[in-house]
Amino acid sequence: MREMARLLFVLGAAAAAASAAGPVHVWEKQEVTLTAARSFANPYTEVTVWVDLAGPNFKKRVYGFWDGERTFRVRVVTTAPGTWTWQSGSNPPDDGLAGKSGSFTAVDWSEQEKQQNPLRRGFLRATANHHAVELADGTPYLIVGDTWWAAGTNRFKWYDDNQERPIGPDAGFKDYVRYRKGQGFNLVGIIAAFPNWVTDGKPASIRMDNPERTVIREAWLEFGKNTAKNMVNEGGLPFLYPGKVPGFEQVFADVDRINPAYFRYIDRKIDYLNEQGFIPFIEVSRRDSSQAWKKYYQWPDSYARFIEYVFARYQANNTLLSPIHFDTSSGSIPATEYQPAIQMALKNYGPPPFGNLLTGNPSVSTLLNWGEDSWVTLHQIGNAREHDFYWYLTQIFHAPHPQPALNGEPYYSGYNDARGRPGGGYQFGAPGGTEKDDQYVRSGIYGSFLSGGYAGHIYGSEALWGADIEPEAPVKMWDAFQWNSAAQMRHLRTFAFSVGKRFQDLIPDADLISPSKTQTTRGYEGWAYASYTPEKDIVLAYFEKGCPRSQIRAIRPLSYYAAQWFDPRSGTWLDVGNGFVMTNVLGVIVLPDFPADRDWGLRLIYAGAAPPGAMALK
Repeated sequence: MREMARLLFVLGAAAAAASAAGPVHVWEKQEVTLTAARSFANPYTEVTVWVDLAGPNFKKRVYGFWDGERTFRVRVVTTAPGTWTWQSGSNPPDDGLAGKSGSFTAVDWSEQEKQQNPLRRGFLRATANHHAVELADGTPYLIVGDTWWAAGTNRFKWYDDNQERPIGPDAGFKDYVRYRKGQGFNLVGIIAAFPNWVTDGKPASIRMDNPERTVIREAWLEFGKNTAKNMVNEGGLPFLYPGKVPGFEQVFADVDRINPAYFRYIDRKIDYLNEQGFIPFIEVSRRDSSQAWKKYYQWPDSYARFIEYVFARYQANNTLLSPIHFDTSSGSIPATEYQPAIQMALKNYGPPPFGNLLTGNPSVSTLLNWGEDSWVTLHQIGNAREHDFYWYLTQIFHAPHPQPALNGEPYYSGYNDARGRPGGGYQFGAPGGTEKDDQYVRSGIYGSFLSGGYAGHIYGSEALWGADIEPEAPVKMWDAFQWNSAAQMRHLRTFAFSVGKRFQDLIPDADLISPSKTQTTRGYEGWAYASYTPEKDIVLAYFEKGCPRSQIRAIRPLSYYAAQWFDPRSGTWLDVGNGFVMTNVLGVIVLPDFPADRDWGLRLIYAGAAPPGAMALK
C-alpha cells in the first residue's frame, strides 16, 4: 500500500500514548512500534507482545513480533471505516511495551482507487458455498499465481529505484513483478525461510553416519551444487549460527535465534506486491528442515513460535498464509506430525485476526495430508503432476466440509529428462519453451480448474522455483520467465469469467463428457473435463489434445445451447457450427469435430427450448 498513507506509531520507553495524525484507509497495513524498557537475552523466545484492537464490528487481540534490539512491532489493518482504538500489552510486563494506547480514524477508498488496485476491496475469503474465493466486499476473484519460492532472497534483486530493466541477469524484483502483472498474474508464492541451512564445502551427496540425524546434505541436491549458500538476502539468513545439530553446527542454523534483518528485507517486497495488486502466498518453512528441527529443538513449541512470528509479521498485509511447504514426504517428518505445532500456534495466538486464508503446499492434497475440519481454509493439490491427480480437487469439492481449492504445484514448465537437476529423469514432461510444454501446462490449468479448482491456479517452472542463476544451470530463471506457457495463464480468467461470477457455482463432473478418459493415467493427452451449473444452463469443458470426438450428456433435453470453442492459446472464441447446438430427448449433444488437432475449451449456455420436431445433431 502507499507508503505515505501508512500509519506509524513510534513509542519509546518513556512514551505514554499516541494517536494518528489523520485518517487512514481500510485494508491498508498500519504499524504500532514499541520499544522495550529493558533488555532480554533472546527477545524472540522470551517476550510476547500484542495490542487489543477495537473498531466497527471488530474486537480482537493482535500479536506482534520482535524486530531487533529492543524494538517490537504490531501490524494491524482496519476492516471497516470508523474509529479504531488500541491498547498494548506484553508478557512479561514491560513499561515500554505494555499499557500504551492510541486511536485513529479509517476511511474507505474511492471507487476509482479500488479500480486501480482491487486489493483495496479487502482480503480474500471463501464464497458462501465454500467452493471459490472473493474479496471482502464480495467481488469475485480468481487466483492467477506463480511460484517464486526464493523471492525473499537476493536471487530476486531489490533496487530502490523504479528504473525498468529488461528481463535478464540485471532484472530485479520489481521488473519481474511488472512483467507478470502485464501477463495477468495476481499472486506469487514465497517461502519465508528459504532455506534454513548453508553448505560447509563438503560433498552434498554424503549421508550422515547416524540414520537418526536429518538428511540435510541430501536436501542440497534439490538446489544444485552449493546453491543454498547463496540463498541469502541483504540481511543474511533467517536464523543465526551456530546451530544445535551435532557435527553440523555451521550447516543447520539455530532456529531458536531469529535474524530480524533478513525479514526486514522481505517486508518491502511484500509491501510492493500488495501495492501492485499481488497477493503474496507466504509459507513459513520448507519441509526438509523438519527432521533436525523436531529432533534437536523443543517440538512443537519452537516451530509453533516461528509460525506465529511469520504470521504476525505478514497478517496485516493482504496475504495467504501457510505453516509449512509440504511438497513431499521425502526428507520430512510426516504431515500429521506438523499438527501439534500448528494447533499450538492457533491455540496460543488464535487464527489470523484479519481473516487471512490458511493453506499449504501439499503432497498431493491438503485434504489428504491434514484431513477434514483441519486448520486449512483454502485447499490445494500439488506435486503430483499428471492428469490423473486433478481428481483430488473433485474430492475436495465433494468433501462434507469443503473449502475453496486450487492446484498449487501442477506440471512445472520445463520439467523433463533434460532439466539438469540431480535426481532428474521425469519422463512425462517436455523441454521448456516448446509447444508440447505449453500444451502440458494448459492441461494443468484447465483440467484442474474444471475438476473443482475454482479458486484459481498457480503456475510453476523448473527454473523459477529454485531461482536458477548458476553458470551450470541449463536454464536461467530470467529465460524461463519468458516462456510462452506463462503468458497463456491469463486466458484462464477469460474462460472462467465468460460466464460472469457464475463460475463460482459450477460443479465438477468429467463424466458429463463421454468418452472422457483413456487408459493413460500418467500423461497430459487424451482426457476431458467438464463442470456445470446446478440448473444445467451452463457447461464449461476442456479437451486435451488427442481426445476423440465426444458427446455432452445428461443436460437439459430438447434444448438449444449457444456453443463456442475456446482457444486456450489465444483466449479467443470460435462458434461451434452456426453458434448453436441442440440436445436430444436424453439431454445429449453430439459434438462436431474439433476445429484442429489441438486442445480446446468449450462453453455451452442454455438458449431456450427447442420447438417441436427440431432435430439434434447426429
